[in-house]
Amino acid sequence: MIPQPQIKKLIQQGEGQHVEFKLSVPAKVRELSEEISGFANTDGGFIIIGVDDKNNIVGANIDNNKRSAIVDSIGEISPIPKYDFYSIVIDGKTLWVIEIPENNEKPYICSGSIFIRKGPNSQKIRTRNEMFNLLREFNVIYYDKTPSDKIDLLNNIEEKTFVEFCRRANISIDIDKRQLFEGLDCFDKQTGRPLTGALLFFANHPEKRFPHAMIRCIRLKGREKVFILDDQTYSGTLFEQYNKTLEWIQSKLELRIIVEGTGAHREEFEIPLDVFREALINALGHRDYYVEGATIMVEVYDDRIEISNPGGLLPEVAKNFGHRSELRNPLIFSLFTRMQLVEKIGSGIPRMARLMKEADLMEPEYNTE
Repeated sequence: MIPQPQIKKLIQQGEGQHVEFKLSVPAKVRELSEEISGFANTDGGFIIIGVDDKNNIVGANIDNNKRSAIVDSIGEISPIPKYDFYSIVIDGKTLWVIEIPENNEKPYICSGSIFIRKGPNSQKIRTRNEMFNLLREFNVIYYDKTPSDKIDLLNNIEEKTFVEFCRRANISIDIDKRQLFEGLDCFDKQTGRPLTGALLFFANHPEKRFPHAMIRCIRLKGREKVFILDDQTYSGTLFEQYNKTLEWIQSKLELRIIVEGTGAHREEFEIPLDVFREALINALGHRDYYVEGATIMVEVYDDRIEISNPGGLLPEVAKNFGHRSELRNPLIFSLFTRMQLVEKIGSGIPRMARLMKEADLMEPEYNTE
């Protein structure tokens, strides 16, 4: 329950993304449930009953029967979202508030449909593409966990990647491969087909079937994207792309010789390589592989290196960047973790900042739009 002054402020600001006014309880109580599910499917909000369209407080009377009808209607939303329903007196008039916090079990389905809040209205999802994009945003479906028959995994294993994976994961290479992949959850349990993430990680030349799953590396002259001095595209398994790209970045960095004492010295790159290890794993693990018209980009300028990947941040991650982690491709991340290339889920962003600070360099800059 929020305090009276905050309610008054919401009323003064008018309807919008997080606030809906109702003069009274609608004749069809289900309309309220649709609004509530719309708020629950976005980032929460308030329905204030007893306010007209001109932001005037007129008050409302809701008896026990109406309250029960509202509660019963909300109970038909699947799953039932968290909410608070209470009355508050402002300027001598009783208002009723339905407060919907941000909910985490999206999507919420009301009357067989999905509603989302857009501006001052809740809108019904109507098309297949809208539904598909929303489920992707909610992390209900994962690209890397979709079954695929594009490649016969067991007969098309990239041996070097497989052997290195087993070595780093402390797994015997003599184990039956199907048994190993099933243990790694690389096959769909219902169809028996390999999952897309497993094909990207272990299959020989996955770019033949997934041409967008590559990394493009460019060395540019100066500080602007005008003159290209070097342009390389790396394909293969995700681990091959990781290794090839890291080697390419390493070839573009200056190497410093640090003399310590009499004759002793150590070599040090101008930017710690571990920063790029973290950034590349992040890019490969978090890119939106549904976006087929773009690739991961590594751009080296005279004064900086930029790494970018297709697809925006998941909503929860965007709001708590650097503090909250949600996996867009959980299978891919789990395989990198098995190879001990991921220290801890969610630790990459703080670790990059710490590594740069320890090297007396500026912290990384992030563009999350």
